[in-house]
Amino acid sequence: MAEKIKVLVVDDSAIVRNVLTREIDRDPDIEVVGGAPDAYIARNKIVKMQPDVVTLDIEMPKMDGITFLRKLMAVYPIPVIVVSGVTPKGCAASLEALELGAIDVMEKPSFSAEDELHEFSMRLCDKIRGAASAGNKLKKRAEKAASSPLAKAREAAAERVTTPSLPKATNKIICIGASTGGTEALKEVLVRMPVNCPGIVIVQHMPENFTSAFADRLNRQCAIEVLECESGLEVKPGRAIIAHGDTHTVVQRASTGVIVQRRDGPLVCRHRPSVEVLFNSAAKVLGSQAVGVILTGMGADGAGGLKNMRDAGAHTIAQDEESCVVFGMPKEAIKLGGAEKIAPLGRIPEAIFSFL
Repeated sequence: MAEKIKVLVVDDSAIVRNVLTREIDRDPDIEVVGGAPDAYIARNKIVKMQPDVVTLDIEMPKMDGITFLRKLMAVYPIPVIVVSGVTPKGCAASLEALELGAIDVMEKPSFSAEDELHEFSMRLCDKIRGAASAGNKLKKRAEKAASSPLAKAREAAAERVTTPSLPKATNKIICIGASTGGTEALKEVLVRMPVNCPGIVIVQHMPENFTSAFADRLNRQCAIEVLECESGLEVKPGRAIIAHGDTHTVVQRASTGVIVQRRDGPLVCRHRPSVEVLFNSAAKVLGSQAVGVILTGMGADGAGGLKNMRDAGAHTIAQDEESCVVFGMPKEAIKLGGAEKIAPLGRIPEAIFSFL
């Protein structure tokens, strides 16, 4: 029998720790080995209990979650899932946590709403499984960086290529799907897009109240415009549209060109927004006008949709195993025959442009 995934729950609220422990322990593959109300107790329990995954609150006494995460990643890289309350400050801090190396971020649910808590628990356990699978990769990368920072820098430079500007606009549209580890992967791709790049539509698995802050942050970091999805928004060169955190996003033809629409509906592939929904709409509406890209993530969301895009004439790309935080979604897409090209993260912009 396989060993259970060990989780440490770090939150200053005893109520939150108890609820999270109860919900996580319902999963037969996962067990909570302890809880901690602050960073100092968490540090001691990590050393003693050696959990596979840590869930971390941002706003805590004595030392905030961001400071703790920065110190933790420097000396003991371990998969961390941020479980945070929704405030403007909390959203910004959660995005900073992802930049510091957190695997994923989740919004604390209403513990009094049973349906919401059930959906949250299912997603959290999925993310814990994905995070646990990334543990060895995090440690290996940290060891490599510590043993030879110069060699790692040279390797990263060799992997990245300069993305050329397009001599003229193209009518193609890029559709990208990502999940665990995807926020930083998306930044890697988008910061290298020139202002006349094709229009881009993105589904990144992220809580409802975080996608606006995520789009704003990318908009400040990139040469292109990055917006959160609103129905009727035009997909045009130099613009990337991020799916809203709690509705599906589809592409649709209109008199002005191609637009995006938000759609309510049940979870698809255990997600809303779902990469599968976006890719299937692209296969139907765009056909050979599309380029599909599937990045790091847990599960199989988007795998079938990418295959449908390829069958409809689109060019398709999957991120390779080595550069993925979690090689789940790309692996499933490759298995189905949906990936025309497999590329490391640093070369995905080049792969996109080779198809334009």
